[in-house]
Amino acid sequence: MAATSLAMKLFSKLQMKYMIKTTVNDELLYWLVLNRCPKIGLKRLKDLIRQGRSLKSWFNGRQPTQDFVRWYQIQAKEPLILDWAGAEKDLSWAGSPDCHILTLSPLSQQKYPAWLKQIASPPPVLFVRGNVSLLHEPQIAMVGSRKTSSQGQQNAYAFAKQLSSWGMVVTSGLALGVDGACHQGALEQDQHTIAVMGRGLDQIYPRAHIKLAERILERGAWVSEIPIGIGPRREHFPRRNRIISGLSLGVIVVEAAKKSGSLITANYALDQGREIFALPGSINNPMAMGCHQLIRQGAMCVDNPAQIMEALRPQLTGTGWDASIVDERQESHKPNISMTKKEEIHSQLDPAEAEVLAFVTDNCTPLDGIVDQSGLTSQQVSTMLLNLELQGCIKTVPGGVIRI
Repeated sequence: MAATSLAMKLFSKLQMKYMIKTTVNDELLYWLVLNRCPKIGLKRLKDLIRQGRSLKSWFNGRQPTQDFVRWYQIQAKEPLILDWAGAEKDLSWAGSPDCHILTLSPLSQQKYPAWLKQIASPPPVLFVRGNVSLLHEPQIAMVGSRKTSSQGQQNAYAFAKQLSSWGMVVTSGLALGVDGACHQGALEQDQHTIAVMGRGLDQIYPRAHIKLAERILERGAWVSEIPIGIGPRREHFPRRNRIISGLSLGVIVVEAAKKSGSLITANYALDQGREIFALPGSINNPMAMGCHQLIRQGAMCVDNPAQIMEALRPQLTGTGWDASIVDERQESHKPNISMTKKEEIHSQLDPAEAEVLAFVTDNCTPLDGIVDQSGLTSQQVSTMLLNLELQGCIKTVPGGVIRI
């Protein structure tokens, strides 16, 4: 009799666990299908939940109730289109290892990043691949121009490397230029980094960053609000920018022109009450004008990562972060390589980098001149110059680079 009673209790627990799991999954399906529905955003989803207690209650199976159809026609003033196949695709993707779907549903919103939840328009559905727990760790956003200078790339790399060594998760957008350098800087320290993307997480964009994205996945996470199967579109990137700033305690603008997507991220950060930092640059560098504009408008001008950590100290209180690890007197974000080390590096250069280095003289050598002589693209030359500068072979100066 006792054994029978124990078996019944065990069955009851398993049944309850299964029912809870089924309820969450059922509700998730409706979040996913409505997330793909035109004209429905967070405000209208909350309206539906307030009226019907759950999104599922507005449907009979996969058929919308008449009340829902009438509500949608009043709100959207267009025919209702429900992409069930797309929602199933989202669910199927979430069944793969390390793939997660977070929503603002009352049943699962405790898993949603707290900082992102506080912004004015958090994404109703968030797709995450990789270490989802990183979304709850202290993050610093780093953004900047795609067409950055060699100095801008070096600064992005060095700041990210130092900040990640102090325990900050570096969050950026996986774009060419500054974003890529930021992710690489964090990975150089074998630390965590998050890439927020403007497309579904079943594909990688830009294609040039496929290997970088794979490395990020090993030590960090990919994040997007765009459903699975949907590629990059122009309108996705401003929306992505609010997630980059919303996840983070502050935003660092490394290098940006006057009209730049990075300034959009800074504006989102301002609206969200986040700290904004800007790196100054040469007055002759058009890619520094956006940073100078932010500084005039009140952004904190920084030239050392320790200044950022000091400004973020109040927000980090209570997170378990140890302020004693930051010691500006002992840590430096500038490369410092001995002559012996330089000679060793010169002998081990990649052939393509060695060829580019051959075009750099003791006098100022413009980037355009190296591009013309080498036959490489500006992006290829910029990347190689960044590597050469990090290895102590060259130095960026106004108007170009010089050989050391």
